[in-house]
Amino acid sequence: MMISLATENLAVPGIRHGFFTRAGGVSTGIYASLNCGPGSGDSAEAVAENRLRVARHLGANADQLMTPWQVHGSVALPIAEPWPDAATRPRADALVTASPGLVVGVLTADCAPVLFADPVARVVAAAHAGWKGALGGIIESTIVEMERLGADRRRILAAIGPCIGPQAYEVGPEFKTAFLSADTQFGSYFKPGAGDKSWFDLPGFVASRLHHAGIAAASDLGACTYSDESRFFSFRRVTHRKEADYGRQIAAIVAQ
Repeated sequence: MMISLATENLAVPGIRHGFFTRAGGVSTGIYASLNCGPGSGDSAEAVAENRLRVARHLGANADQLMTPWQVHGSVALPIAEPWPDAATRPRADALVTASPGLVVGVLTADCAPVLFADPVARVVAAAHAGWKGALGGIIESTIVEMERLGADRRRILAAIGPCIGPQAYEVGPEFKTAFLSADTQFGSYFKPGAGDKSWFDLPGFVASRLHHAGIAAASDLGACTYSDESRFFSFRRVTHRKEADYGRQIAAIVAQ
């Protein structure tokens, strides 16, 4: 059975969204079962079927579900219509649209997916916020692009989906230095680990970026991808196990 996690924060009339788990798809083995990542080593047919199921769950067709080629950057791309095929996917880490029926989404496997909606202007967005993107401004870029399409940040609602939790994200000193070099106050998102390592609070940091952007409200599902193997794919978990590859879950939103 497909499981789509939703948040009351985005439960507004005419907006459909979901933070999908790994359940309810057709992929097998390490990709079981709702792997929606065309960049994985899974069969293209299985990924296509999984994405079709997600699109239908949100009341759309497969060709209306758009996800970018994610590069851990800060580019938020406005789109008005589907692109022809997966090979033409633009490089970006957020998609923004004011087109009814066009589903925008992002793929994650530890990074934070963030969904946005202005329920009045009917502008929606999906952002992929890993540590690089969050530090580099992907949240802020997404909100700016939403405003260019008619949104008002004072009306924008946002939700942070499943990502690696602070109890599982151990990082080295150079990682912490990158944050402190940007703003010494960012040190509050780190807790001491073993030796010179620290534990980083990714969802907490993303939430702070949303708060400082001045949007209407933001929520966090509080689900950890690393610790909940039955529901989520995790890049870091696979890395620790030295496994060959991993699946990607999807988060998507549409205004109807």
